Amino acid sequence: MSQDSQHGKWTISDSEDEDNIIPPTPQKDSNKPKPKLSPKRNEDNHSVKEPSAPSMGSEARKATHVNQTIPVKYESNPSPSVKRKRETEEAGWNLSSSDDETPPPAPKKEPKKSDVNPKKKTEDKRPSSPHGTSYYKEEPADFFETNLLSMNDMYRFYLNKVTGIPKKFNTGALHIKEILSPMFGTLKESVQFNYCFDIPWMVEQYPPEFRDKPVILVHGEKRESKARLIEQAKPYPHIRFCQAKLDIAFGTHHTKMMLLWYEEGFRVIILTSNLIRADWYQKTQGMWMSPLYPRLPEGSPGTAGESPTNFKSDLLEYLEAYRAPELAECIDRIKQHDLSETRVYLIGSTPGRYQGPAMEKWGHLRLRKLLSEHTKPVQNEERWHVLGQFSSIGSMGLDKTKWLAAEFQRTLTTLGKEGRRCAHVRLPVYPSVENVRTSLEGYPAGGSLPYSIQTAQKQLWLHSYFHGWHADVTGRSNAMPHIKTYMRVSPDFTQLAWFLVTSANLSKAAWGALEKNNTQIMVRSYELGVLYLPSAFNMSTFPVEKNVFPASSSSKCFPVPFDLPPQHYSSKEQPWIWNIPYTQAPDTHGNVWVPS
Repeated sequence: MSQDSQHGKWTISDSEDEDNIIPPTPQKDSNKPKPKLSPKRNEDNHSVKEPSAPSMGSEARKATHVNQTIPVKYESNPSPSVKRKRETEEAGWNLSSSDDETPPPAPKKEPKKSDVNPKKKTEDKRPSSPHGTSYYKEEPADFFETNLLSMNDMYRFYLNKVTGIPKKFNTGALHIKEILSPMFGTLKESVQFNYCFDIPWMVEQYPPEFRDKPVILVHGEKRESKARLIEQAKPYPHIRFCQAKLDIAFGTHHTKMMLLWYEEGFRVIILTSNLIRADWYQKTQGMWMSPLYPRLPEGSPGTAGESPTNFKSDLLEYLEAYRAPELAECIDRIKQHDLSETRVYLIGSTPGRYQGPAMEKWGHLRLRKLLSEHTKPVQNEERWHVLGQFSSIGSMGLDKTKWLAAEFQRTLTTLGKEGRRCAHVRLPVYPSVENVRTSLEGYPAGGSLPYSIQTAQKQLWLHSYFHGWHADVTGRSNAMPHIKTYMRVSPDFTQLAWFLVTSANLSKAAWGALEKNNTQIMVRSYELGVLYLPSAFNMSTFPVEKNVFPASSSSKCFPVPFDLPPQHYSSKEQPWIWNIPYTQAPDTHGNVWVPS
């Protein structure tokens, strides 16, 4: 099978499931756990990791990271000059994501006259941005919040601040510096769960008074990449590590969560950003921030402090699934706090093969169970849309019935025990090539959108589903999404039956896939998200917020981060694929995109 496109002819591979492919041996980035960053991105998190579509689609798959791309300055006849530029100035950008294999030795090159000169040796360290060391601008003091008046304390769902958009669209959004600031508590210790880490940058995000407080980093690195991570932390004796067990091939530790311990109590933050600067600069990200949880009175029973959503016991069960001695103290501390004010449900994925009642603990069957038990059918249910928006896409088979339109769609269309399980499915909302080209970052933003040609060419059926990224409602149309959201929305797009923000992209690795005649589910990766259900807020549906910014602390409308209804790709648009070249037009920084 093949299909013509503006990028030439795509040849369809005969392999139906990318999970069975052994990825080529790649080199790995010092910052990334397993995935690779886009050529010019040094910290691309998702592009790589998450992008590592391997583990969860694009994120979980190690194969995706292998092909990195590098933007280069636009020239009228780019091909030869682009190649030349990449081999000199851009050397070292091509990092691989697999930590299971040793990077191959660099091929020996016949020295040319122009190569002999020592000044041709490029810097060993990648610049701090795909655009060079001067790309990141220090935000002015008024960029940050000084009080909590504009915070939405009803839903506690926030977007990240984005540099380069009008100030009103950042009022009520959060930057990592604010999250870790005294504004939210007097920090004593923290635990950071994530996929990609830039440790020196992370340490700088803590205010000076908290910068030496103990930190545990929960990661999925192994072998060489683990050694590089530990090396990064050597100047910081207050940092310790907890390695997540990844016993199933192509799995990643993709969960992004902060546990923050204060003198005043404890807080949980579940988010979509890696701990690298690029993720907090010009991308659309989201998070749920818990209330401040107070300590329970001495002698309280073990069941005390539970919420109506069972959040406390679910969080403890998720942490216990790591089987990590380094987290034992955290687990004990959480038991001593009152989490009863929590209104969201926890939805996690942990690697393993599960049968019986355990099948409903993780992945999409966990979501199905909650939707079955805590929602009700709605009138004209078949006309309610299912929307899914994410930054990476995994391999789902040669046709939609293999997974997407079968078990996963059944989950997403569940409403109550008697729901009709049908709907207008609008998956995915995912950036087009033009979205990326005209974004604030330009083509390097595509390094965090690791949908590969190898995966795309095997599922051309999916391309009829694509909707573009448009977010005028939040001022983020040009801030490419690394956020992942799923929701059920009314025919007129004014009401939500539920809303989920999560680290999980569209992939079987992230959500799980049924096996053994549906008697077992296999999950490859660690993922975490929170589910908003109207019943937990004493509502029948969530009204959709029409004016998300500036944020209001009193609004009962839900701040969906992108425009509704989503717009289907035009006949000329193509989904962004990160490992093929884009040289026909320059991006907003005058670059073209030429994968290595």
